[in-house]
Amino acid sequence: MEGFNTVINFFRDGGVFLYPIAAVFIIGVVIAVERLLYLSKESMGSRGFWARVQPLLESGNYTQAISLANESSSALAHVMKYGLTRLGASRRRDDVEKAMEESLVELIPRLERRTHFLSGLANIGMLMGLLGTIIGLIHAFAAVATANPAEKASLLAASISVAMNNTALGLICAITLLLSHMFLETMTTNIIDSLEVASMKFLNSLTERRLDNEAVKTDVRAGAAGARA
Repeated sequence: MEGFNTVINFFRDGGVFLYPIAAVFIIGVVIAVERLLYLSKESMGSRGFWARVQPLLESGNYTQAISLANESSSALAHVMKYGLTRLGASRRRDDVEKAMEESLVELIPRLERRTHFLSGLANIGMLMGLLGTIIGLIHAFAAVATANPAEKASLLAASISVAMNNTALGLICAITLLLSHMFLETMTTNIIDSLEVASMKFLNSLTERRLDNEAVKTDVRAGAAGARA
């Protein structure tokens, strides 16, 4: 209850600029929470999908891998679906790699969506806090200039309280949203890196299987030639 009264007094003594700063802060927090939940879901979904699809890729069971990718809504399933679909039409590594790169180009904006708003909202909140501070100081000097000597101290204290409250809330808004932006940017980068690593592992396994098949065919031909000789 005491904390609630502190917040009420903080806004009551801070002037009208505290309300738009608080609105900016709430919008930023909502965006940060939504992005955190979305990215966490994508990260866990991709890890779970890779754990199930990796044995299928290593064994060359691409038909079942495509079925698994169609059932999953994770980011990695989206990338793998492009590569596996192209694999059915072309066995060349370059064609499959281009298809997976195309899926990443389509997927990355979805992962980065709205995250960049946080840095802008942080700057807006800080600048609004600075503006509220300046307005509070202007009122402070105006009150001191025209007030009775007995009232100057109380008027000056009230006006400075307005200025400091705006500064405090503007900094709280800016620091919180900038930290959220940094954390979400790092999280997004890690997800994109994991998608690229998984794509590379898939392409390498495809190349290794092709080399193994060619080696087997070579051994078979050599054995057949020796038998004829």
